[in-house]
Amino acid sequence: MPLGDLGKGIKDALTSTIRGVGDIVGTTLDTTRESTVKALQGVRDVGKEATGIVTDTVTGAVQAASEVGSSVGSAAKGAAIGVVQGVGEVTVVTIGTLSDTVRAAIKGTQEVGGDVAGAGQGAVEGALVAAKSVGLTLEDSVTSVAKAAIEGTNEVGGDLAATAKSVVRGTIQGTQEIGEDSIVAVRTSASAIINSAASVGGDVATVARNAVEGAIEGAKEVGLAAEDAAAAAATGAIEAASQISESAGNSARNAATGVISGVRVVVQAPFGGEEKK
Repeated sequence: MPLGDLGKGIKDALTSTIRGVGDIVGTTLDTTRESTVKALQGVRDVGKEATGIVTDTVTGAVQAASEVGSSVGSAAKGAAIGVVQGVGEVTVVTIGTLSDTVRAAIKGTQEVGGDVAGAGQGAVEGALVAAKSVGLTLEDSVTSVAKAAIEGTNEVGGDLAATAKSVVRGTIQGTQEIGEDSIVAVRTSASAIINSAASVGGDVATVARNAVEGAIEGAKEVGLAAEDAAAAAATGAIEAASQISESAGNSARNAATGVISGVRVVVQAPFGGEEKK
């Protein structure tokens, strides 16, 4: 994904400013939002050019952070919020804008050997924060960013399981920040993760277990009940896998229930009552 002039400009600007900066999210957010607005105001067909501008801007931001040793996750979060809000100042933001943002963060980070999972988590978190500010629905937003993260990771040959974990953690962080129901969002995220992983030939069982692990880690980070988050992730994963095939459903069930990371994961109906192992 070679950088265009806009991406190079973002990268150069941030490379000289974010090294040692405490508020990487805020610095990246301001830079990317202003640059996105200026870039979109200078084109004739905003809808046609938005994807390229969003991709270039986010890529430049995460690569700058990676190259100077700053937090790629923080830069990805700031860039996601900045570009989405920037697009929103000029035209209508679509679910596709969120998808482009997450994909760009993952691909751009992979190109410079950075922390892909960290970039994915930050981008998901930022995209969900920005989505609410521009009026997109939570369910559609969660589904879009989860799908984009898995597909983007697959395209760069990354670890789908690691991305599954980071997506769920980012979902919890993002929804907590905007005051939405994190448990409902986790279930939606896990379902989208499984559907996307299956579509690219991923190991459904491994991805399901990592989604649950991500829910447990994310819940503990923000003070939610880990059991509730784990159950939501397992339920969403098993539901989605069961719709793919009976075999996939059984594999996901075996992988995503029981005691995981010290938490007993109990899945409720519609799977015939509690799952106990």
